[in-house]
Amino acid sequence: MYAIVILALVAGFLALRLYSVLGKRTGHEQQPAPMQAEDRAKVSVLQPRSAPDGGAEPARLAEGLLAPGAEAGVRALIAADRRFDVPQFVDGAKSAYRMVLEAFWRGDREELAYLCDADVLASFEEAIAAREAAGESLENRLVRIDKAVISDAVLSGRVAHVTMRFDADIAAITRDKDGNVIAGSMTDAVATHDVWTFSRDLRSADPNWKLTETDEDA
Repeated sequence: MYAIVILALVAGFLALRLYSVLGKRTGHEQQPAPMQAEDRAKVSVLQPRSAPDGGAEPARLAEGLLAPGAEAGVRALIAADRRFDVPQFVDGAKSAYRMVLEAFWRGDREELAYLCDADVLASFEEAIAAREAAGESLENRLVRIDKAVISDAVLSGRVAHVTMRFDADIAAITRDKDGNVIAGSMTDAVATHDVWTFSRDLRSADPNWKLTETDEDA
């Protein structure tokens, strides 16, 4: 079980990057205060949990948390690591989803480096740099996560890849350098369907999972 967790003409450049990083969305949130290093260390995003006696807690499968076709991969992962627990992994992935989105929206590169692998981080940083160069800012808010399920699980040697589908509502606004709204709405939330993959080397002493791939589903 685990708790851990992305641009032709300028407009086309930005749209392509945001699609590849976060999936297509328009959307707003008041910027949360940056998380301090000591506070971040206390956040269990996707880490294994042990039973009270110190032994590994039995892995659990939970109805409604696995998409059709994902169970075989999850059972293979459980066979490789008996600590893997589906309900808590899903809970941790939901926390990571929120943390990554909020860090991207406020341009927090340090927080993203903690949650993402190098390739995803580079994509996020590219989009943030383009946004900053244009003098734009985001006011986004994750209204709710309607559903989160494991859609796939794959073992590649000893590296585990778990793919999550998040169905969520996001409200968003983009402002220009003068503070004028150039996209989005203060009141309308947009339904989004993100497919994110988290990975971890099961041989590693580091219990954290990293976001290694993002996509958007219809």
